[in-house]
Amino acid sequence: MNGVVLPEAPAMPQGRAVRRVRGPRRKARGAGGGRVRRRKRPVAALRRRGPTAGAAAGSRRGGRQRFRFGGKRTNALLRRRPPAGYEGAEAARGRGEEVRSAASIEEALERGRYEGGELLLESAVPAGFTLGDLTLQDVIAAGVDVLRPRLLPLIDAAGVFHEFEAALAEGRPLSVVRLGDGELLALSHDKVYEAAVVRREAPFLAGAGMAVPDHAARDRLAAAVRQASIVGVPLSRRRHYGPLLGPALGANGIDIRSLRLTESTINYSLYQTGLLARLLQGRRVLVIGNAAPGMAARLAQAGFAVTGVIAPVRGFSDIDRVIGEAAAARDSYDLALVAAGIPAVVIAAQLAAEFGKAALDFGHLADQIAARPPGQI
Repeated sequence: MNGVVLPEAPAMPQGRAVRRVRGPRRKARGAGGGRVRRRKRPVAALRRRGPTAGAAAGSRRGGRQRFRFGGKRTNALLRRRPPAGYEGAEAARGRGEEVRSAASIEEALERGRYEGGELLLESAVPAGFTLGDLTLQDVIAAGVDVLRPRLLPLIDAAGVFHEFEAALAEGRPLSVVRLGDGELLALSHDKVYEAAVVRREAPFLAGAGMAVPDHAARDRLAAAVRQASIVGVPLSRRRHYGPLLGPALGANGIDIRSLRLTESTINYSLYQTGLLARLLQGRRVLVIGNAAPGMAARLAQAGFAVTGVIAPVRGFSDIDRVIGEAAAARDSYDLALVAAGIPAVVIAAQLAAEFGKAALDFGHLADQIAARPPGQI
């Protein structure tokens, strides 16, 4: 073939079994017609033939695939393994990104602290003077002390309790309502902020009973705030709490200095101090709101007289129905606990102003009481 002369194969001796080194077992016949068997080779010989030989031989035994270290599959798995040090390098990169992210956050916070405080103070210092060793906290504290005559007093939990006690004893109307971020943003839409901004900033308003924009509901809410006996206001200075209180009320023609104020968490303060239980003792209670059935059950199990439940309350469109039901039952209860989102402000204020009842805007405290074990509040 191709000009290459191959040497002749030596003659095979007669009557001698042929020993095959490679290949599967087969029956062979020599000149004498004897049966030829493949002689097992020792493990050392298999090792000399290379690592893949064992895998190939194993694949032919009974159709089962056997893999030995160094076979094709194992080598493929090894090729998929990350190189040495890869995981450590990845972890190091991750730590580096975390450090950079933390540094960026801290930089943003520092900028906010400066522009929201120190820069304002810096701009207020008269020319030719320096603050020296005075800090921002020093200046704020001194300024608050100077402005003390302009601060608005709050009625504390004990004071609110005594107001309710006196009103119930004398049969006078009393309503305590509360303004949180939801109520303030509801009052603010298309007054302080455009409705689209309020929808973006407070998507929870629809679940709290007001679909923005709704100018009629906003105006009704503002009227209820003016009508309420005591108004709870937020103490937090976060964006949509304390800082929005003045603009939201002012934009709706409400003079904050004409209101009697308490904290917006007065419901929790009454509960945590035990004054709520004292207030309910011996009084007939009407419970209003989506959580009213569960809360009424807990109050009744704890020994309080729940004489009525009105549920559910489906937003501002449902206010008139709820007030109508409460008005129809006005001779059966002394105190109304109203847990109905933003509409609770309107319901509580109107029950007091129109029907001479005592009413407390109860908020999410109703959900907490409803979730308590039976017999506990």
